[in-house]
Amino acid sequence: MPTIKFLKENQDIVAADGANLREKALQNGVDIYRLKGKLMNCGGYGQCGTCVVEIVEGIENLSPKTQFEERKLRKKPANYRLACQTLVNGEVSVNTKP
Repeated sequence: MPTIKFLKENQDIVAADGANLREKALQNGVDIYRLKGKLMNCGGYGQCGTCVVEIVEGIENLSPKTQFEERKLRKKPANYRLACQTLVNGEVSVNTKP
């Protein structure tokens, strides 16, 4: 069972292989949204791009980027992901609200 480490929140969450990063964060009280995202997020359907997180370690343990992520994050660093589009398959360390 992989562990997701949310660094700013100092919280470790155990997840099943293939767990959705956004869902695991919200289920465990980790706030991934800035103010705009709190007011106008799409509910995890990959349409708004407000759930951006920075992957500090373990990027190789995540699902490949979707086409929507590639478009939405093209001007961001390569280690930025949309939490709603990211599936966890191993140990990963995450910074929220980069």
